[in-house]
Amino acid sequence: MKTIVALQALVTAHPPTAGPTDAELDAIEAEMPVISAEVELLDAQIMILDRTPSTVDEQRVRRARRRVLAARRDLANLSAAAFVPEVGA
Repeated sequence: MKTIVALQALVTAHPPTAGPTDAELDAIEAEMPVISAEVELLDAQIMILDRTPSTVDEQRVRRARRRVLAARRDLANLSAAAFVPEVGA
């Protein structure tokens, strides 16, 4: 009887590390306002799933959507500013 052995290399060349790197943690920290705003929007949407939304509910969802858009805009501007060289420096 012959033994069957995998002849391919391992799928991951490097074993996973113990946790996220500093760069990954910095990226998560930069995205936290967006994540928080999206969670708030989901909370507002979940509250109106099983009932007819009142005017207060509609306002809450609109405000949450605006916060998500503002947080995404701020993150995009922050990311874009990292690539713009300083003039006169």
